[in-house]
Amino acid sequence: MERPGDLSDKELFSIPWGHHRAIIDKCKLDREKSIFFVKKTILNNWSRAVLLNFLDTDLYERQGKAISNFEYALPEPQSDLAQEITKDPYNFDFVAIREDYSEKELKDALMDNITKFLMELGKGFAFVGREYTIPIEGTEEKIDLLFYHLYLHCYVVVEVKIVAFTSRDIGQIGTYVNIVDDLVKTDFDAKTIGLIICKSKNNILAKYAVNSSKEPIGISEYKLSNLLPVEYRASMPTIEEIENELR
Repeated sequence: MERPGDLSDKELFSIPWGHHRAIIDKCKLDREKSIFFVKKTILNNWSRAVLLNFLDTDLYERQGKAISNFEYALPEPQSDLAQEITKDPYNFDFVAIREDYSEKELKDALMDNITKFLMELGKGFAFVGREYTIPIEGTEEKIDLLFYHLYLHCYVVVEVKIVAFTSRDIGQIGTYVNIVDDLVKTDFDAKTIGLIICKSKNNILAKYAVNSSKEPIGISEYKLSNLLPVEYRASMPTIEEIENELR
């Protein structure tokens, strides 16, 4: 017997009772939200701890919410699938960083927590490289963060910005998407996607901006609340100081 929301008996009984209790506790009477988390748990083989993390960070409300032009820039069903892999906002609370962090420091912290970063990006993301270098006629371009999506069969260029989104960002990531398409992508790969993850955005401006590009681009914000006081670094010894003490 199929249950409402296309949740079968087999699916319903394929996750432990502890998972069900967590879903019931967090989702209350929201059936669609409950079904969403049951299906995600099965698809991703989430432990109870991982499930609780995504319940607590409002994944249901964030999933597929990036502002994008995928509907116009990608063919179906690739456009729908690409939208589904996005989130808005992305939750970077697994990173502990000073309040006055720089863009490099945030990217360093994301790389130091690459497993958690990949988990937040979602199932199917594989890390290709940071500042991925592509030679171009005697010069070179460095792609900020390059990923490959195993289910969409495409490269994903990710730009992390610690400032508010501006329309100029579209030109930069659009160029990178074009370069990857021409010089990295093979005939077996689908169209490369660009994803800007910024500190904040004006949703109306963002929509105008993505619609001005022929390259498939999504724009999301990130959430980061695990911030350390500015004085924290000054109170911690450097590697050199520790080494000197041990001599």
